[in-house]
Amino acid sequence: MSGVVTIADHESLLESFLAEVRSWCRFGRANRVDAVQACPRYVNEFWSAKQRGAHRLHEVSYRACFKGELPRFFIDRLSRQGDRVYDPFMGRGTTLIEAALKGRACVGNDVNPLCAALTEPRLCPPTLAAIAARLESIRFDDDMPLEHHELQVFFHPRTLGEVETLRRYFLERSAHGALDGVDAWLRMVALSRLTGHFRNVFSVYTLPPNQAVSIEAQRKINARRHQVPPYRDTKSIILKKSVELLRDGRPPRVPYELYSGSSARKLDIADDSIDLTITSPPFLDVVDYSRDNWLRCWFVGLDSARLELTRLRRLEDWTDFIAAVLVEIGRVTKPGGVLVFEVGEVRSGRVELEHAVLDAAKQSTLKAICILVNQQCFTKTAHSWGVDNNRKGTNSNRLVVFQKPLKERSLRSVP
Repeated sequence: MSGVVTIADHESLLESFLAEVRSWCRFGRANRVDAVQACPRYVNEFWSAKQRGAHRLHEVSYRACFKGELPRFFIDRLSRQGDRVYDPFMGRGTTLIEAALKGRACVGNDVNPLCAALTEPRLCPPTLAAIAARLESIRFDDDMPLEHHELQVFFHPRTLGEVETLRRYFLERSAHGALDGVDAWLRMVALSRLTGHFRNVFSVYTLPPNQAVSIEAQRKINARRHQVPPYRDTKSIILKKSVELLRDGRPPRVPYELYSGSSARKLDIADDSIDLTITSPPFLDVVDYSRDNWLRCWFVGLDSARLELTRLRRLEDWTDFIAAVLVEIGRVTKPGGVLVFEVGEVRSGRVELEHAVLDAAKQSTLKAICILVNQQCFTKTAHSWGVDNNRKGTNSNRLVVFQKPLKERSLRSVP
C-alpha cells in the first residue's frame, strides 16, 4: 500500500471494529454483555470454530501459546498492509508469523532468547530443496563417543549421537558467525522435534514437546510404560516436519525486528512507531518456562537455570509488572494505535486477570476500549486437562483492547 497510515486511518479501523463486535453473531450466538470498571465486556465466539484453521507455519509448540486465529482476527480488522505489528512476549512467534502472512512489518521481543530461534526462521523460510541439501551435507559419525549419557532416558544411543552432532554443528556455526537461514531453520525444526508424545519426534514417549520433564521423571515414565527409547532418524524427521510447516506456502518477505529483553524495560524501539500490538504476558504463577524449556535451551547452548524469566506468584507483583509493561507499550504505540492484551483466568477461575490489567493501565497512556471473552466449544483441550469446556481457561481467551489517545494535531491525510 502506498503512502502512510494516518491517525484518521486508525480511528476508522477502530470504529468499524467496535461496530462489528457490538453486533457480533457470526457463529449463531448473540453477545453476552456486561462491564468491568465501566469498560464493556463482550462474551461470544469470535473466531474460527475449527480445531485447526491456522497456517501450518504456526505448528511449532510452545507452552501457553495462543492459536493463529487470535492475532489474525485483530490484524485483519485493526491494521493494513505495511503497518508495524508488535508482540513484546512473542513466545513461539504466533503474532509475528500471522502478521508476516498478512504483509505487515513485524517487531517482536521476549526475555527468553530461545524464542528468537523458534520465530525468526519462519519469517523467512528457505526452500525445501535448500533444506534437503543442507541436511545431506551434515555427517553423522556412529563411532563418536556420547557426551551426555544421561539423556539416553529420552533417546536411543544412536539417536542421541545424532542429536549431539546436530547440536555441535549449530553451536559451532553460530560461534563463527556462519549460521545462515537454512541452518537456523534446521535448528528450529530440531527444537520442535526433540521430545513429545507421538512417533514423529526424536524421543521415546514423554510429555508434549512444549514440556520437557526432568531426567528422573522420564525414568519413571519409562518404567511405568515398560518402554525403551527406539532409534529415530533425525534427518528424515526434520525433513518431514519441514514439508508439513511449508505445506501452506511461505510468507511474503517483510521487514522485521527481534529483541531479547524484559518487556517492562525500555527497548530500542522508537517512540510512536507501532500500529498494533497483540500479545499475551506470562499468566500469574501458572507456567514455569525455565523448567519446561530446559532441554531446548540445552540444545541451543543456553542454561535455562540462568534465564531471568518472569514468574510472579502474588497478584500485586504481577499487576506492578504489567503496569510497567503497559507504560512501555504506550511509549512505542502510535497515537490512535491499538493494543490487544490477552490475559487469562487463574486459580480455578477465581481470578479474572482483566480486572488487574485495567488497574495496571491507569499508570500508562493507554485507554481501555473494550474486553472480549472468546469462548469456543472444542473438547480436546478440556478433556486433556480433565475439566469442563471453558473452565480453568480451556478453549477461552480474555482480551483487553486499548487505544493510545490521539495527540492534539491535525488528522489530515499524509500523502
